[in-house]
Amino acid sequence: MIFLLFTFSTFLLSAFEQAAAFAHYDKILTHSRIRARDQGPNVCALQQVMGTKKKYFSTCRNWYQQAICGKKATVLYECCPGYMKMDGTRGCPAVAPIDHVYGTLGIVGATSTQQYSDISKLREEIEGRGSFTFFAPSNEAWEQLDSEIHRNLVDNVNIELYNALHHHMLNKRMLTKDLKNGLTLVSMYNGQKLLINHYPNGVVTVNCARIIHGNQIATNGVVHVIDRVLTAVGNTIQDFIEVEDDLSSLRAAAITSDVMDILGRPGHYTLFAPTNEAFERLPRGVLERIMGDKVASEALVKFHLLNTLQCSEAITGGAVYETLEGNTVEIGCDGESLTVNGVKMVKRKDIVTSNGVIHLIDQVLIPDSAKQVIELGGAQQTTFTDLVAQLGLASSLRPEGQYTLLAPLNGAFSDDTLRLDQRLLRTILQNHIIKVKVGLNELYNGQELETIGGKLLRVFVYRTAVCIENSCMVRGSKEGRNGFIHIFRQIINPAEKTLHEMLRNDKRFSIFLSLVKAADLDDVLSRPGEWTLFVPTNDAFKGLTDDDKDILIRDKNALRNILLYHLIQGVFIGSGFEPGVTNILKTIQGGKLYLKTVNDTLLVNELKSRESDLMATNGVIHVIDKLLYPADLPVGNDQLLTILKKLIKYIQIKFVRDSTFKEIPLTFYKINIIESNVQPIITKEDPSITQITKLIEGEPEFKIVREGETITKVIHGEPIIKTYTKIIDGRPVEVTEKKVTEERIIQGPEIKYTRITAGGSDNEEKLKKFLEEEVTKVTKFIEGDGHLLEDEEIKRLLQGAGTEYTKVTKVIEGEPQIIEREIKEVHLEEAPGEQDGGQD
Repeated sequence: MIFLLFTFSTFLLSAFEQAAAFAHYDKILTHSRIRARDQGPNVCALQQVMGTKKKYFSTCRNWYQQAICGKKATVLYECCPGYMKMDGTRGCPAVAPIDHVYGTLGIVGATSTQQYSDISKLREEIEGRGSFTFFAPSNEAWEQLDSEIHRNLVDNVNIELYNALHHHMLNKRMLTKDLKNGLTLVSMYNGQKLLINHYPNGVVTVNCARIIHGNQIATNGVVHVIDRVLTAVGNTIQDFIEVEDDLSSLRAAAITSDVMDILGRPGHYTLFAPTNEAFERLPRGVLERIMGDKVASEALVKFHLLNTLQCSEAITGGAVYETLEGNTVEIGCDGESLTVNGVKMVKRKDIVTSNGVIHLIDQVLIPDSAKQVIELGGAQQTTFTDLVAQLGLASSLRPEGQYTLLAPLNGAFSDDTLRLDQRLLRTILQNHIIKVKVGLNELYNGQELETIGGKLLRVFVYRTAVCIENSCMVRGSKEGRNGFIHIFRQIINPAEKTLHEMLRNDKRFSIFLSLVKAADLDDVLSRPGEWTLFVPTNDAFKGLTDDDKDILIRDKNALRNILLYHLIQGVFIGSGFEPGVTNILKTIQGGKLYLKTVNDTLLVNELKSRESDLMATNGVIHVIDKLLYPADLPVGNDQLLTILKKLIKYIQIKFVRDSTFKEIPLTFYKINIIESNVQPIITKEDPSITQITKLIEGEPEFKIVREGETITKVIHGEPIIKTYTKIIDGRPVEVTEKKVTEERIIQGPEIKYTRITAGGSDNEEKLKKFLEEEVTKVTKFIEGDGHLLEDEEIKRLLQGAGTEYTKVTKVIEGEPQIIEREIKEVHLEEAPGEQDGGQD
């Protein structure tokens, strides 16, 4: 008989071990056996939290951290479930004896449950025929049970205790591998539900009671020892909130936001429920605002709700969970306490309901989506948010408005900045508040954002960075109820002057500026555009004599090649480059510059920029103290070679006699203008008379014309003068007739087109092919100059086409239509009396 029992138990354990790969609990148990293999066969390694009796088959993370819930854990070696020691041998070589469920309660040490089974007359049932699963509370679990509940059970053993024990039983055998996460089972008492959760860390819970010793096989079932006594589950989360007096504020918020209905639906939820005291701690204005805003109150309640059931015993370390609001919270533990986002706030845990579990907390969790934008600032942006409040700007951020805050880090505000006059500080802060709500994924290169102070800020998007003017973002963007906040490394300084004005106003650049003027390039730096200019200071020209300078100026091609090697199409902010990575950029001269940032310093061809990111309205300046020169560009003139060797000592300049510099025409840049020239308009008054409206010549003028806007102009035609003789009173009289045509015309909408040019016919053909391959919308050719394209398409194409192509954008006024014509006739008659002295 003993042999048969031994064989039967070995068979069951073998079947169980084969299934180990399919359940988290069994996987963790297998790892525990591996860790204890030096202790002998069938030994498992456990961790026990110091100062407690809590033991775990641990995950790898807890094992190597040597801690559980932040508390130091010691290592224990025990026989794995189902095995036992033998005198004089290592490890646990023997299989534990197999018995019926009642006898197995004694084998696993659940003697209190065994005793209560005896006095409640349950013993006969669990010793007899059948297949049961018994979730048996440990002896410590009975000791921890509320004394009043415990007394009521013991005082009424035949009904209350008997029913309570039946509530811990299933009428079928279920091993841990069968206890799937989210499974709902029916107990043997009155159809009461048992909620099963099986977590990735190997923890298995039944109504949030943890299985601490599982899979002890019995002849008529299986016993799992649990760490607490189960209580009946009947109500939903909604039912609990509706009757719990300490949750009246949460109840009001849930009703206002229409979330209460969710809490009554079937599911597996976790609710971190703030008590009334937690709501009372909120500033009154904040609570009233949120409760008066249905969207904000819905976000608030849903931020406390998880769509997964998280029992406290399953949490052995920090983990991030998504809330129904959409953002995440970190749930962790600190000893016996649960933490939310690192803060101990759980007053009461594991209130199990039919659709989830409730943990009562003493703080209200406010999601970003329920906060005002000024409330989104974190600990690293307190200087900015405090200044916004102190200078009266916070009050202008209306709850119903839409804003974007560009918040510099605290370290961006120097002592000198903080000592500025408050009016200047207010202006600086206004430059960091955008009039509209713009998320990170809505920003694009070339975008302009208007601040509440009326300034336009430019957006620059790079491979690994997004920058606004001179400052680039760091991680941490958040969206609030009325706006976004983005975090920036530095204070944003909007550009005020052109590149040319900045050079002219800084004496350090006087020599470079004089050479720019001599090369006829000052116009480039004055007009609108997007340029990156590397400007050598006067120190870069030490040793340059007036004669040397004259030689440079006389060779305009050479001078332009040198200067345009310092100029790049596009705005490249130093802090926008990925640190330590070399960026190869093509200059207007055609050569390449090699840029990278090391320790927040910009290097250009390995030369340090002494000052970077000086923003201009048409680009950015990076200051250098050496003249740049392309290493692969030969010099063919002895005089020029001598001059360049004086100035450039960090590279070896090539000399190829009689080689010349290529000519760089100034067609590489143009500006966007609306020309005031109106094309000739032919109108016919009569088949015999042709009236020509004269072309009005004039200098181009800058105008801003919105899409589809029309312009009305008055055009005066060329006067027609006729002189003829008229007989008046029998005498000939000379008559001059002047006819003036005045036309009111409406012009528009205007047509905008872009001409792309490139040096050489080969490049033209290459570009044409490139455009035809890449562009699906090609409207027409305009006199062979290029394609009629949308501006965004041109921008996109030119970004990939390389800097050998240049873009010229013009706006052509639409066909004018005459809407009003007035013909004025003036007759200048020579009175007869004036010829002969007059008449009476």
